[in-house]
Amino acid sequence: MIEIEDLPELHDPVMICAFEGWNDAGEAASRVIEHLGELWDAETVAAIDPEDYYDFQVTRPRVINQGQGRGIHWNTTRILLASPDSLGRDVLLVTGIEPSFRWRAFTTEILDLAASHGVTTVITLGALLADVAHSRPIPVTCSSEDEATAYRYELEPARYEGPTGITGVVADGATQAEMVSISAWAAVPHYASQVPCPKASLALLVQLEDFLDTVIDHGDLEEEAQAWERGVDELANTDEDVAEYVSALESAQDTSELPEASGDAIAKEFERYLRRRGDDTSGPA
Repeated sequence: MIEIEDLPELHDPVMICAFEGWNDAGEAASRVIEHLGELWDAETVAAIDPEDYYDFQVTRPRVINQGQGRGIHWNTTRILLASPDSLGRDVLLVTGIEPSFRWRAFTTEILDLAASHGVTTVITLGALLADVAHSRPIPVTCSSEDEATAYRYELEPARYEGPTGITGVVADGATQAEMVSISAWAAVPHYASQVPCPKASLALLVQLEDFLDTVIDHGDLEEEAQAWERGVDELANTDEDVAEYVSALESAQDTSELPEASGDAIAKEFERYLRRRGDDTSGPA
């Protein structure tokens, strides 16, 4: 059962989802939701009753100090509402831990809430471990089954076949419910998978800017990403085998990305630059 608080009528809402666990290498996706929640002063408007969906021996509750005594905090999935002025529309942020049981019922609860409050687009964020170099841009793979959306953002239908997590189930459920479903997955270097990976979070956030057609304050993510990369550099420099492996990944990635330096790709990067520059200079002189 989903417990809904006072949820007002929403304006052209979009839902953005990320779940901790299998879908969240380097905590990259869940960190984006956390960042947006803090940036946009999001407030919790609904929560899923964890009793039906979580194994508490795996996802243990925590004892916390509540000011007037200690209490139990039950980990679950929560829906937050944000209304950023820069976006001109409401955003529902879904954040939580991948459930242990009854995934179809869990997905139905989230999407029923979305549909009943006017959500027509659901964006799911994920991160996976991959053979990519930490010193190169983090690849983000995006897909959508909606033809108009795929054409607008130059996306391709997903080609992945294999095991999936709750992120994939929610994305498919949104499609089946005739909502626009967009998925974005960041590739986290598997040899540097110590959490968190702010560089992957930043890559997802930049991609999200394209989908929402807005500029989002990156906060400390850029500095944290640079510090993370320097830390992995130091790790690689102390191990000859790792350094050799990273060099091979860099060569392979540079070669595979050469076709991406097309006129369309360059124009897209230039549009991003202009949009962010316009936002930076929009204030008073």
